[in-house]
Amino acid sequence: MLSFSSSCKSKTRLDGKIIVITGANIGIGKEAARDFYRRGARVILACRDLNKANAAAEDIKTFPPSKPEREQFKGEPGEIKVCKLNLCSLSSVQECAAFLLQTEPTIDILVNNAGVAACPYQLTEDGYEVQFQTNHLGHFLLTLLLLPKLKASPSSRIVNVSSKVHTCIYFGHIDYEKLNSKRHYSPLGAYARSKLANVLFTKELAQRLKEANINSITVYALHPGVINTAAARNFFTAWFPGSGTIFQMFSQPFTKTMEQGAQTTIYCSVDEEVGKESGEYYQECAKCFASALARDKDKAIELWNKSCEMIGIKPIKDINEFLETSHSNLLNPSKK
Repeated sequence: MLSFSSSCKSKTRLDGKIIVITGANIGIGKEAARDFYRRGARVILACRDLNKANAAAEDIKTFPPSKPEREQFKGEPGEIKVCKLNLCSLSSVQECAAFLLQTEPTIDILVNNAGVAACPYQLTEDGYEVQFQTNHLGHFLLTLLLLPKLKASPSSRIVNVSSKVHTCIYFGHIDYEKLNSKRHYSPLGAYARSKLANVLFTKELAQRLKEANINSITVYALHPGVINTAAARNFFTAWFPGSGTIFQMFSQPFTKTMEQGAQTTIYCSVDEEVGKESGEYYQECAKCFASALARDKDKAIELWNKSCEMIGIKPIKDINEFLETSHSNLLNPSKK
């Protein structure tokens, strides 16, 4: 266990708050949900496998965080709910969003946590490379669709779980012409591009919310640290084929537990001072610099426009206009 892993010190209670976390049946998403539940929030686990999500919900309700004596955990716990979300299907994203728009009065925190890493080449049912759609495009669509409920909250946050791998300049450039090409596919490159997209999306969404004078919604991207997960093992073995066992044997002292890995997600979601910022990038519960590519305004605009095209709409120039005139069009699932 790492001794130098930072932890969220905020004592903020979340009584009455509604939080949606994608991919929260396992890993750091599950541990963030455990923290939020103990702070009193209504936590919705948006997951692909409902059986695993229900099992996670029971585990969260049964077992508290490792230090439940903290002040923020002393009140009554909240609620845990589950809903189906398959980010590899834009229709599933639309159906999930429609359900949440119908059932929830507001959404106070949206944590775009789900992700895959360094997996073999595959296209989704929508025809997009699986890492790009799972890690970025599905979350892009979900966020746009949930904006009305986020806007309905007096103060809401969008937290995008990225990775320090986005700083890898060699892999980081997003070539949209080759994005879905098997010939040009690299497991590591596809992952790095998707994580770069997370940070670019964060910065561009924050800018467009500011331009629309929607100051009640803030947006954050983060690196959770290196965690001993299946995704991390995939990433390591992509560099060194056949080394999964070696990774298991020697990584333990240098990787975080799931609870440690969730701390920056929790920090960006609840810390009082962070709530005064938007569009920033964090690691170890502190603001830090994203890569030069991730701070490139032209690349952020390009990603925004391309992402809009991929989900089947014209590039959104004004968020208020989108919410008034075009938002409902995205709620009708349609096959490509």
